[in-house]
Amino acid sequence: MYILKNKYVRVIFVFTILFSSIWFLRVNRDSNQHYSKTIAEFTAIVNEGDEESYDHYLEQHSEAERPSQTIRIEGEDYAEIDGEGFEILNHFNGLDGQSVMTPEEGSISWDVQVESPGLYNMRIHYYPVEGKSSAIQRELNINGEVPFFGADYMIFDRIWGNQYEEFIRDDRDNELRPRQVEQPDWLMTSFKDSEGYFNEPYFFYFEEGVQTITLISKREPMVIDYIELYRHVPAKAYQEIEQEYREKGIEPTTGHFIQIQAQDADRKSSPTLFPLNDRSSPTVEPYHVSKLRVNTIGGANWQQPGQWIEWAFEVEEEGLYQIALKRKQDQLRGVYASRSLTINGEQPFKEMNILRFNYNLDWRTDVLGISEEEPYLFHLKEGTNTIRLMVTLGDVAPLLRTIESSVLELNEMYRKILMITSNTPDPLRDYQLDRRIPDLIDVFTEQAAIIREVADYLEMSTGERSDKVAVLHSTVIQLEEMIKDPDTIARRLDTFKLNVGGLGTWIQTVREQPLTLDYLIVSSPDQEMPRAEATVFERLQHEVGAFVASYTEDYDSIGSTVENKDLEQSITVWLTTGRDQAQILKGLIDDTFTQETGISVNLRLVPPNILLPATLAREGPDIALQMGEDVPVNYAMRNAAADLTVFPDHEEVLTRFRESAIVPFQFEDGIYALPETQMFPVMFYRKDILEELDLTPPETWDEVYRMISILQRQNLEFFLPIDDPMAQNNTLLIPNRAFAMLLYQKGGQFYQADQKASALDSEIAIEAFNQWTQFYTNYKFPLMADFPNRLRVGEMPIGIADYATYNMLTVLAPEIRGLWEFTTVPGTVMEDGTINHDVPSFSTAAMMLENAENKEAAWQFLKWWTEKETQISFGREMESLLGEAARYPTANIQALEELPWPIEDYNNLESQWQWVRGIPQVPGGYFTGRHIDNAFRRVVNADENPREALADYIRYINDEIEIKRKEFDLPY
Repeated sequence: MYILKNKYVRVIFVFTILFSSIWFLRVNRDSNQHYSKTIAEFTAIVNEGDEESYDHYLEQHSEAERPSQTIRIEGEDYAEIDGEGFEILNHFNGLDGQSVMTPEEGSISWDVQVESPGLYNMRIHYYPVEGKSSAIQRELNINGEVPFFGADYMIFDRIWGNQYEEFIRDDRDNELRPRQVEQPDWLMTSFKDSEGYFNEPYFFYFEEGVQTITLISKREPMVIDYIELYRHVPAKAYQEIEQEYREKGIEPTTGHFIQIQAQDADRKSSPTLFPLNDRSSPTVEPYHVSKLRVNTIGGANWQQPGQWIEWAFEVEEEGLYQIALKRKQDQLRGVYASRSLTINGEQPFKEMNILRFNYNLDWRTDVLGISEEEPYLFHLKEGTNTIRLMVTLGDVAPLLRTIESSVLELNEMYRKILMITSNTPDPLRDYQLDRRIPDLIDVFTEQAAIIREVADYLEMSTGERSDKVAVLHSTVIQLEEMIKDPDTIARRLDTFKLNVGGLGTWIQTVREQPLTLDYLIVSSPDQEMPRAEATVFERLQHEVGAFVASYTEDYDSIGSTVENKDLEQSITVWLTTGRDQAQILKGLIDDTFTQETGISVNLRLVPPNILLPATLAREGPDIALQMGEDVPVNYAMRNAAADLTVFPDHEEVLTRFRESAIVPFQFEDGIYALPETQMFPVMFYRKDILEELDLTPPETWDEVYRMISILQRQNLEFFLPIDDPMAQNNTLLIPNRAFAMLLYQKGGQFYQADQKASALDSEIAIEAFNQWTQFYTNYKFPLMADFPNRLRVGEMPIGIADYATYNMLTVLAPEIRGLWEFTTVPGTVMEDGTINHDVPSFSTAAMMLENAENKEAAWQFLKWWTEKETQISFGREMESLLGEAARYPTANIQALEELPWPIEDYNNLESQWQWVRGIPQVPGGYFTGRHIDNAFRRVVNADENPREALADYIRYINDEIEIKRKEFDLPY
């Protein structure tokens, strides 16, 4: 009876599987048809958008011919140059002939005779000469105009590789991440979309006759050999290539198996593409349960469109091979990562334009092919071959462009609503928004349908609903509810803004296409693939070993690559930032400082609050890095910080910095630290919104007041920085940047010249305090605001913030690229008619402790650490490790100039830096910032008189200064 029952179960199971397979194939076929239709619809939606877009440009010239002729323009045959540094070079780096050097500023133009008008692709043969280690950026003009949005932001790669072929191990047997160095060479690349929205090279329309092509330098120098106008021919489909194999008699090989370790890549497009260590699985090669082994590449570093990695390998026999990748894509659930593949610089067939890697938590081996049973076969020549994998958005690109278009539409609607309701609408008032904004409901209806289509497409293409589509669905639901009941739109305004901001974040998230590789396999079709997944026993052994190692490994100390025991001098340095930063610093120490001075450095990662108790216990370091600007003077009062003026060459070292960066570390004729970083405010603004309102960035505060009235009539706002005292965890609250800016511009000071009392009781200080508080009492500026996000949505089209906001906007708000800029802050008009643009600065310090055993060696380290070359190397390594968001705000004047800023942005930064003032640190000065904030809150929240509120708290500040000066036996 049991056997019969079991037999029936097996029959039912087989029929279930068969039915499911038939149903799946049918659904899959219908879904694929739906995908094609949807992608076409998305492309059509985008084509209806901005008239400056590339889509619109192609639509305008859709009837134009695409000539097959190639027109070469020699670099040295330029018609006009504007700027200095252009130079004709002969036989530059092995080139047969002449070329032209183009610096990072200026423009160069060529005249080209076009006999056949039509759409041409363009490519350039160039050499990336040494610059600031960032990608080369140019703006392209044709006949004096940017042809479309995107041509103003052309990116040309540099080539990077590992500094050493073998991975170096430290004295703890950990392999170190190899430093990335440039490997410049002559490159040929097409003019294409740097954002990755278009896989094929750009088309440019040229009329008949003499046409002028201009390249305007934005960042980094390059040498140009020639530019060509040509026609790009897309690769053929695999079926056609397969037929060509048969016709040419090219046969599959047998018995060949080539395994290429991914971390041994030969060339990369970015210094962020360094090898990684992965201990997630015992199957990665090489593997160690507790020690660091450099065994993978990619991950979150290999996610930006256009980034590529290239491997070279040797083939013994010409013929057909299959290619497999051991990969892990564990970060994009509900979406997929895409890559394009080229072999020996060419795409082998059309299907390699988009390779899709779905989400999977574990390692797996993917054989490239129609299916696992039908791998693609690639023709490889005998000898050296190369494989290049490049990040591409693939089928996601039209979706991203669609959502980007939706965000701009919804942001515009949000601003229109804001102009009627303000950002705090009355919940009991009927604003009749659907009548006062005639196209409101139509836009909401259209965008809800579009966003739903994007969400549905992603769910069907990946087979799951995930967090990646949640924000799309929540936006659709809200839009449909507002369409159904327009009277509730005003009450839903905050949520609507959050959802639109969420869409912008979604764009950035989905644009990132991370993928990690362990190795690549090039093999004959008869070869079996190695196992990628770990067995249960291997996993158990791995987890037990990792658990034991957590008790035996010292993760605070950073290993060394030099033999410290052979060195006579040694110092201890404490660092309070992350391990990545510590590893970069340790690499620089071993490569340069220790080699040049013979001084070994024991570098340790410690929490910031451990320095004081360790110093009191005489267990502290010789040098402490990344200290807050209040720390050196506080330690100096306690005779715990070393005075650097005792060293005879200190004045020469101080010339590396602006005087404003030194001010916080001066006390009683001594200097107790050197500045590492220096941050100061600049003014950011949305160009597009100010142009709509017929406004220009204000140069003075009088112009700000006139602008505020215009902005507030549209329910838009001007932003001034204000700190949240609760966010500081009750630690030091620095003086408000806006107040300090107004105070310094009027000629005021924070403290008396002898630093024995506050100077905030002066008429100048009271006037500055009154002006500051009036922005919040009379003009109703917000007390709390997420300025980067509100600038992004257009609610705050202008404001003042630290210049690090630039990095955030560049990385996290790609949809408004080109729509915002920054400049100097508004200034105060002086009696002589000049405008004072003073702003305060806030620094971090590198401090020598008084109990350092070898002060001369410690001074040698401080000088090395703050010099130009070290700061440039550290800043570039930081950016190569963490991307543009981690651009280092060094205090070294010359080093900041050499970091990879676009030249126009650096010039704006330099213009403001000349107006920076430092805030002195005095005994008891920690009360100053907090009590300025207390006085401010009393004026704004309790409607108290500004003069009286400030006067009350000045007494507290003066009392604390006096107490501290008595405590440390200082004159009072």
